Amino acid sequence: MQVLDWIAVAGYFLVLIVVGVQTMKKVSNADDFAVAGNRIVWPVFFGSLAAAFLGGGASLGVAGATMRDGYVYMFAFCAFGIQTVLVGLFVAPKLKRYRGAHTLGDVMHSHYGKPARVITGGLSIVLCTGILGAQALAIGTVVNATLDVPPTLAIVLGMGVTVLYSAFGGAWAVIQTDLLQFVFLGVLIPVTLLIGLHAVGGPSALVDALPSDHLTLMGDYSVMKFVGLFAALLLGETLVPPYAQRTFSTPDSSHARKGFVTAGIFSFFFFFISASIGAVAFVLYPDIEPDSALPTVVTNLMPIGLLGLLVAALLAVVMSTASSYINSSAVVFTDDLYRPLAKREASQRKRLNIERTLSVVVGAGATIFALTVPSIVDALLYSYTLWAPTMIVPLFGAVLFGVRSAPAALWGISAGAAVTVVWQWVLMSPFGLDGLLPGVAANSIAYTVAAVATSKKYPRRTQTSNEPILDNTGAH
Repeated sequence: MQVLDWIAVAGYFLVLIVVGVQTMKKVSNADDFAVAGNRIVWPVFFGSLAAAFLGGGASLGVAGATMRDGYVYMFAFCAFGIQTVLVGLFVAPKLKRYRGAHTLGDVMHSHYGKPARVITGGLSIVLCTGILGAQALAIGTVVNATLDVPPTLAIVLGMGVTVLYSAFGGAWAVIQTDLLQFVFLGVLIPVTLLIGLHAVGGPSALVDALPSDHLTLMGDYSVMKFVGLFAALLLGETLVPPYAQRTFSTPDSSHARKGFVTAGIFSFFFFFISASIGAVAFVLYPDIEPDSALPTVVTNLMPIGLLGLLVAALLAVVMSTASSYINSSAVVFTDDLYRPLAKREASQRKRLNIERTLSVVVGAGATIFALTVPSIVDALLYSYTLWAPTMIVPLFGAVLFGVRSAPAALWGISAGAAVTVVWQWVLMSPFGLDGLLPGVAANSIAYTVAAVATSKKYPRRTQTSNEPILDNTGAH
């Protein structure tokens, strides 16, 4: 990179730090840190949510997997966009009924009691740390491939800046930087594809140069492998803490629905662009590591000046997701673990200090995890296997159907976790199917049986749009 490119990258990092420090002045209490005062209108929510979930997996991961396996991986990844649209239509608007909620633990506590809240908090922290690890690995991949910085140092530096502005500014800083990063990725990543297509001789030349199985729906995947991957991407990030927290930050259900659905539709276009950049890398640089496909195309094809902006755009894609999970982890720990278990209610200032400290701790844990996993996609799939089999069923039962049987939630979570562990790590994934689907099935059966058996003791809650379930402090 030339001097002009370095100036562009340094300027980008400087803007992020300034935003975090300036936003700190707006954060006077835990509500501001957690949900930005519930003032995020749907266009802002759309940009922030899209930037949050279009991270290392959707960019570097999709490009690398497409380079290795073909467009079949993109078709499977579209499950994520389908899930986002469906959640926006049917689930996100209902979350706004929980007035004063900051986390999914608030929802679980409202229906199933304190034990379910604490379990949700613990699982949320582990999930966020795992997905953060994937983003940290992606940061290291980008910085190493474009700036020739050693991977370990690159991960530490990138995560250090992300933790800094997340800890200072909370949700306000995360959402503002997300919008900046959304503009970067929405403009510059498509520019990368256009320049890459020109380098290979156009779309027709790209299609002619790819193996035939790279262009088919199933590629060389077996049916079970495709179904398992599709299910993991459909369920693995459904209602994960950062997306739920974004939903709570909107003023009403209409803004929540519009933001979610628009972000889901946008994701299909982004997945196609990332996958096509991976196909370009397959043609031009067949010997590179798949995870390096996107940064390699950027480094080798972009002109001076634009290269620095595109490196910043790649970092923006990853850091926006990382900052969301850092902020969410801190809020979850404070609201779902510390407050329910503490003997005395913490002051707003103490909660704010705890959340900022946890931002640093979780960032450090994710950095360590990033140094131990083989690839970005592997880090994501490990995390998905934890979340979907345990949390999706009781959350949907509560939000969509008003179920409030504590035994149903606890039995469902336990059954889902046990079956997943046995299927994946004891039986070693029979039939080539990961433990996610068997775990979700076990959770569904145990939850439904227990809910029916205890329905007289725990009658379902009938919710209306005007019924406050939580007060504005999040207490019950």
